[in-house]
Amino acid sequence: MAKQITREKLAFDDPEALQALCGSNNSRLKLIERTAGAEVHLRGNEITIEGEEGAAETARSALEQLYDLALAGKPLSSDDVVRAVRLLQGGDGNGQTIATVFGETILTPRAGRPIAPKGATQKKYVDLVRQNDIVFAIGPAGTGKTYLAMALAVRALLDKQVRRIILTRPAVEAGERLGFLPGTLEEKVDPYLRPLFDALHDMLDAERLQRLMADDTIEVAPLAFLRGRTLNESFIVLDEAQNTTPAQMKMFLTRMGYGAKVVITGDITQTDLPAGQRSGLRDALDLVRDIRGIGTISFTDADVVRHPLVAALIRAYDARDRARFEEREAAEARAAEAREVTHARADEIDS
Repeated sequence: MAKQITREKLAFDDPEALQALCGSNNSRLKLIERTAGAEVHLRGNEITIEGEEGAAETARSALEQLYDLALAGKPLSSDDVVRAVRLLQGGDGNGQTIATVFGETILTPRAGRPIAPKGATQKKYVDLVRQNDIVFAIGPAGTGKTYLAMALAVRALLDKQVRRIILTRPAVEAGERLGFLPGTLEEKVDPYLRPLFDALHDMLDAERLQRLMADDTIEVAPLAFLRGRTLNESFIVLDEAQNTTPAQMKMFLTRMGYGAKVVITGDITQTDLPAGQRSGLRDALDLVRDIRGIGTISFTDADVVRHPLVAALIRAYDARDRARFEEREAAEARAAEAREVTHARADEIDS
């Protein structure tokens, strides 16, 4: 059966918005053409689309919706254009428009592009954080889990929804030796918390950030330093949660006070814990599955928003690490079973 080829022409009245849509030397039109799989040609203020029915429809919808965003003054990068077309192609968007996903700005830093969702999964993540008091975000590096959580935290602080922000990570490599390292506390933990500081510097100007950190409105601290505290009216982000133990995760979750919001991010396949030590993140996910008010979202390599090679590298590492992870889980199950048998025999002897 021959594939049906369609051809249609679209006219765009605003030259500035059309230029923003097309990009320099029509580079964005070429991206739409390549991603959608339909031919796209510009002549004057008209764009002609030709291709198979489904591909042509995707290209047409992408052009119209991206043009509307350009009219509204929404800045979009070339990467955003590709993700927008893919949103229309796949089922991940659940019928959402490009504007629904890309049109929402969480935070506009003094310098740099506005921080906003860059795909259907990120949009779902943002909505989950707003709807739930605790959210677990699971997935590989480069998917925006921590960065978006921190942007939402800063937004909540600026809107006076919370009184403070707590950003924390487990300092796994330092272990119990952290107190014996030379230097001040900041010097000891800086290597583990530096990614969080870097993100904050992206979102707030240096003077304001320094002032907010000086009065503890924003606190960046290793996980161990939260013990014994109750965090009321706070937005709390736990990063690299796969490196917590079950006891540490329990300690962290029970710090939550009234008016608090908690986001926990991590990748359960990339733990740095000693062999045989169960991850607190994995343990918590099993426990909270049926608790209302707790949301969970999973990212995949398809959601990576860094250089395209990052996604390819993640897939390569995942293929190898998944096998190791499954072997480790099987070994832990066998060890647990052996312990149960040993205990049962000991009980028999005692009786």
